[in-house]
Amino acid sequence: MKAIYNLLQPVDFVIVAIYLVILIALGWWVSFGQRKNKDQNLFLADKSLGWASIGFTMWGTNVGPSMLVASASAGYQTGIVAGNFAWYAFVFILMLAVVFAPRYLGANVSTLPEFLGKRFGENTRNILAWYTLITILISWLSLGLFAGGVLIKQLLGLDMLLSVMVMVVVSTLFVVAGGLKTIAYTSVFQMLLLIIVSLILVVLGVSKAGGLHAVYEKTPSNFWNLFHAASDKSFPWPAILLGYPIMGVWFWCTEQSMVQSVLGAKSLKQGQLGANFIGWLKILDVPLFILPGIICFVLYPHLKNPDEAYLVMVTNLFPAGMKGLIIVVLVACLISTIGASLNSVSTVFTMDIYVKKYKPEATNREIMRIGRIVTVAGALVSVSVTLAIDNIKHLDLFNVFQSVLGFLAPPMSVAFLFGVLWKKTTAKAINYVLTVGTAFCLLVGILNLWVIPSDKWPHFLLLSFYLFVVLSVMTYLISVADKKGALQIQQAAYFKSLAKPDKQVWMMWGILVAVMLGLYLIFNGH
Repeated sequence: MKAIYNLLQPVDFVIVAIYLVILIALGWWVSFGQRKNKDQNLFLADKSLGWASIGFTMWGTNVGPSMLVASASAGYQTGIVAGNFAWYAFVFILMLAVVFAPRYLGANVSTLPEFLGKRFGENTRNILAWYTLITILISWLSLGLFAGGVLIKQLLGLDMLLSVMVMVVVSTLFVVAGGLKTIAYTSVFQMLLLIIVSLILVVLGVSKAGGLHAVYEKTPSNFWNLFHAASDKSFPWPAILLGYPIMGVWFWCTEQSMVQSVLGAKSLKQGQLGANFIGWLKILDVPLFILPGIICFVLYPHLKNPDEAYLVMVTNLFPAGMKGLIIVVLVACLISTIGASLNSVSTVFTMDIYVKKYKPEATNREIMRIGRIVTVAGALVSVSVTLAIDNIKHLDLFNVFQSVLGFLAPPMSVAFLFGVLWKKTTAKAINYVLTVGTAFCLLVGILNLWVIPSDKWPHFLLLSFYLFVVLSVMTYLISVADKKGALQIQQAAYFKSLAKPDKQVWMMWGILVAVMLGLYLIFNGH
């Protein structure tokens, strides 16, 4: 496939230039034009985010270049079954809203390591701070940059290193200037643009294919099932049902990059409604990102590399001007995803390591300066990890992402679920999970992905579930045996008068749950 750059017309470059000017101007206005308070919170947007900004920011963080390329690739190969990674998420986003958010906001914390520190002590906070830094660098920055590098390579024909460096420089400057507030404001603009452009691509594709019924008739019937047979090699239903919850709890309830917008909410209600809003936005993932891959299967059934499905559609269906617009959207996604991740790395290191352990008396100006230095350092480290991930050759982009996340998820899911739901959990048990448990999961992941890639391994989602069970048993046994720790359990994170969701929150969530159950009934049995 030719690089899209070679197919661009002058009007495409004009559109790209106009958008970049608007984006830079908006970021400058948010960062400097509105700055009146020298003591602003660079990390939590001055606790000023409403439900719309929260939802769009979370979706903008989640919907990166990986979503565009990998989801279309998965749709091309297996249909909508990969939609479980978007639609099944409503269960865990609901858990964030009603179980975790009241505790996080009630504890008045800036980071999740700070929250577990209130529950289990400073050792746990220190361990979790470093764990969070590592996971953000791998799961968000490095994987996001890798997908972005693949995308830019297809778009412009640049090599991986140059593509990654361009993205890192732009995103770093963006975050250093304005922090989360800049990302939150621009995410609204970017996500609206993303919806419009992706919808146009779907409409053009469906029209060329002869309509939705034609697309349905020209694809295998199982392309329209969310649950596949247990014998299916790609996504068997037991792997989805048992394995995704481990990833879902970690990703939606305990991952700093995702939860940070909720921590910046004006109030608990706004945070809960913001979580509900992203639940609705996640419904769009299937028609906007997976369906293009299915349409591509109908129109261009002989692709050698399914990872090219999205841009094959763009190249062949978009007229002059629209090709430039899609580049604009992809740049927006890259900046939003990478920028939010860089901001989270900066937040965790500055608040949980630098201030807490080394300089508690640091002024807000010093905190912001260190945060910006860490942002740059995190960007440099992520480039190195990205180039290492580029050496994984035996998996497609979608499975690279989900496999890596599957091995990172179990320790955090166990730590937070036990820490929040079982009061008898001891600090010793959690510390073992976050150290020994993490080392064990990473070892299994390295063996599975790099050393002994083989069909004899269980599906990566089932493997994630098995690791979760092992770590859960370990946590329970250590807590029961730790008599001394039981006497020292801190209850600071358990608020006896936790705020409960009001009627509007429950109503919105009730509607969303009903819609999601309906979708699962419709998209099965084909």
